[in-house]
Amino acid sequence: MLTLRKGRERGYADHGWLKSFHSFSFAGYYDPQHMGFGNLRVINEDRIAPGTGFGTHGHRDMEIISYVLEGNLAHKDSMGNVKGIPPGEVQRMSAGRGVMHSEFNHAPGEETHFLQIWIEPNELGIAPGYEQKAFPAGEKRGRLRLVASPGAEDGSVRIHADARMYAGLFDGDEAFELALDPQRKGYVHVVRGELEVNDQKLVAGDAAKLENETAVRLSKGRDAEVLVFDLAER
Repeated sequence: MLTLRKGRERGYADHGWLKSFHSFSFAGYYDPQHMGFGNLRVINEDRIAPGTGFGTHGHRDMEIISYVLEGNLAHKDSMGNVKGIPPGEVQRMSAGRGVMHSEFNHAPGEETHFLQIWIEPNELGIAPGYEQKAFPAGEKRGRLRLVASPGAEDGSVRIHADARMYAGLFDGDEAFELALDPQRKGYVHVVRGELEVNDQKLVAGDAAKLENETAVRLSKGRDAEVLVFDLAER
């Protein structure tokens, strides 16, 4: 079964310096029908104005992934990491028993556009951790590239959660099929462009919830970038 979640139906917050769409209930946005999906808890599509950002704040017991689309995200945390995250790189921060961090856009004239993704961990109270890797566009062209997994398979970043995250780029005749265990959940989020998911057209911001499905089929992309999640039940 495929359930379509239209991007225009997401929660939205405009803080001036930050504009954010919430796929699931978050902060001031609450919808009991959208509290997460499987162990995927948050997908926020954030746009940070030049010279602004999130001041130092804390997290715990969550796997947090940052996926930058445009601009650069400056990260600093209590583990001693001071990093810039450009497009094409994936950052994983395991909050574990507690971590403090900040995220800023230091560019004077460029907006930072990125996705903030939270996945519930399969173990609480672990030591905080950090990892960041680049995934070239060529590895995602016309296929799904594994970018996050519990075993760091295929060079992906390691997450402490029963989930896998894939990224892909599709245009024209490019098509790809990913097998799914029908006992698990699949979630497809179109980052930009448009794409058919199991013969259902999605545009940027749209998502498809997949339950009792044996595959994700991606086709008929138009400058599409997509994230696909293989998820455990809560």
